Amino acid sequence: MIFIGTETEYGISTPSAPLLSPIISSTHAVVGYATSRGARRGTQWDFGPETPLRDARGFDLRRYHTAPTIDPHALGVANLVLGNGGRFYVDHAHPEVSSPETADPFYAMVLDQAGDRVALDAIAAVAELSEAGISALDKHEPCPPLKLYKNNVDGKGASYGSHENYRYSRAVPFDELAAALIPFFVTRQVVTGAGRVGLGPHGDKPGFQISQRADYIEQEISLETTLNRGIINTRDESHTDDEHYGRLHVIIGDASMSQVSSFLKLGMTSLVIAAIQRGERFSDLALAHPVAEVSAVSRDLTLSHRLELADGRRLTALEILGEYRRRAAAAVGDGVDKRLLSEWDEAADLLATNPLAAADRLDWVAKYALMKGFVARGASWDHPKIALVDLQYSDIDPRTSLYHALVRKQRMRTLVDEETIRRAAYEPPTDSRAYTRGMFMTRYPDEVVGANWDRVVVAEGESMLTVPMVAVDGYTRADTAAAFEQPTAAAAARMINPE
Repeated sequence: MIFIGTETEYGISTPSAPLLSPIISSTHAVVGYATSRGARRGTQWDFGPETPLRDARGFDLRRYHTAPTIDPHALGVANLVLGNGGRFYVDHAHPEVSSPETADPFYAMVLDQAGDRVALDAIAAVAELSEAGISALDKHEPCPPLKLYKNNVDGKGASYGSHENYRYSRAVPFDELAAALIPFFVTRQVVTGAGRVGLGPHGDKPGFQISQRADYIEQEISLETTLNRGIINTRDESHTDDEHYGRLHVIIGDASMSQVSSFLKLGMTSLVIAAIQRGERFSDLALAHPVAEVSAVSRDLTLSHRLELADGRRLTALEILGEYRRRAAAAVGDGVDKRLLSEWDEAADLLATNPLAAADRLDWVAKYALMKGFVARGASWDHPKIALVDLQYSDIDPRTSLYHALVRKQRMRTLVDEETIRRAAYEPPTDSRAYTRGMFMTRYPDEVVGANWDRVVVAEGESMLTVPMVAVDGYTRADTAAAFEQPTAAAAARMINPE
C-alpha cells in the first residue's frame, strides 16, 4: 500500500500590523490554537529520530544534531500533535499543518482539507484571545487579526511549500523510481496546478501560468527544499521500517484549494508509484530537458506545447499523462480506484477539448477564468486587481475567499461535505498508526509527554513509557481500539506494547 500524507505551509499576514514578524504571528496561531483546545503545555514533538539531511541516494549531509525536545511554545518553534494524529507547528515563518497518514487517496484529500479547518480554528482562537485582551505568547501583545492563505508564493520572490509524502518500497531502487517519476511531475501540473499571476521567481513579468512552483524548480534531483529545488527531492527520512520502505518527499506540487485538484494530485501520484512498484516501466517517456520543461509547460495555457523526449519524439503534457494513466491502471489492475480514474479521465478530456470547461473543478482553470473576466473589461495582467484575485482565491476564510465564493455559487465542484472535513480535523484515520497517535492525544492529553510519527511517550508516575510505532500500516483502529478503554495512558501503552 502507498501511504500518503501532506504538509501545507500557509501564507500568513496581519493586515492591521503589516510589520509584525511572521514568526511571531505564526507562533500566535499555533499556541492560540493549542490554548483553545486545552492542549497540555508540556507535550512536545520528539525530534530525536529525525534526519532531514539524509539523502535517498545513500549519503548524509547532517551538520548538526537536533535536541530531542523543544519547548512546544517557544517563539518560532511551537509544535502541536493533533487529535487526528497530524501536526500543527511553525516551520520557518509559516504555520504548517502536516496531515496524518492514510492509504486512501480520497481520504488523504479529506485530511488535507481538514488542515484548512485546523488553520481556520487557529485564526478564530487568536481572535477570541485578542478580543479579551489576552496574548497567547508570554511577554507579547495580543495578536492582530490573522489572514492565512493556501498558496505557494508571496509575490516578492519567496516560495513556500505544499509537500506530499508517499511511502514506497525500497525494492525499487531510488534512481529508478526518480527517473520514472520525473516526466510525470513535469506534466501533472496541467491537472494539479494552482495557477499564478506573474512570470519569474519575483512575478515581475506580466502574465498568468499554470503552476505556482514552476519558476522555483532549478534541478532534476536535489536534497534542498528552500533553494536549488529539484523535480525530485531526495530527503530520506522514512519514519518507518527504514530497511524496507522509504518516504518520497514531493516538493514540486502546488497547494490545492479545489477538492478535485487535491484528489487528483494525491491519487494520480499514488497510482503511478504503485505501478512502478509492480514493474511498469516509463523509461521511454524520459525528457530531453526536464527542468526547462517545467516552466515551459506552466506557461503554455493552450496545453499545445510539445515536450522533447530523450528519444527525439515530441508529445504534449496531456499525451504524456495519458500514457501514465493507461499503463498505471493496467499495472495495478482490479485494485485501482475507479473514482480516481473517472475524475482523471474527465479532467483530461475537458483540458484536451476546451480547457476553460474545467473551471468547475481545477484550481488553475478556475482562477484563470476569473481573471480573464477582469482582463476582458480592460485590466492588464499586471494590474493590482488581478494580483488581488490571485491572493483572494487562496484565502482559507470562507467569508472572504474567492474559491469558497465559487463553491457557494455552485461554480466549483466539491467531493465531500463540510461535516466530514470537520470530523477529519479532530478524529484520526483508522487505517494507519495515526489512529493510535491521535487517540493518545484525544483520550489522555495530559499524560502524553511527547510524540512523533513513529512513537508516543506517556507518563507513568515519575517515569515514562514509550510506544514504538514503526509500522505505518500497524496500530490501526482494529489493532488498538480496545486499549483506549483503559483508564490511563500508561495502561493503554502497556496493552499496546506489553514489552
